[in-house]
Amino acid sequence: MPKQKSHSGAKKRVRKTGSGKIAMKRNSRSHLLQQKSKRQKKLSRTLVVAKVEHKKFSALLPTL
Repeated sequence: MPKQKSHSGAKKRVRKTGSGKIAMKRNSRSHLLQQKSKRQKKLSRTLVVAKVEHKKFSALLPTL
């Protein structure tokens, strides 16, 4: 049986917190923020993935 591989894209974008939750950054939040609204800028905070989604991420990242 072949080895399980981690999804390369997910590996670069997702991390596990100390308490075991899965965290990731939202997209489009790195530059050109000057003209964006206050609400859009607040979206640059780290997103904690819901428990419902953990199964999907464990399939993408078996070592996570």
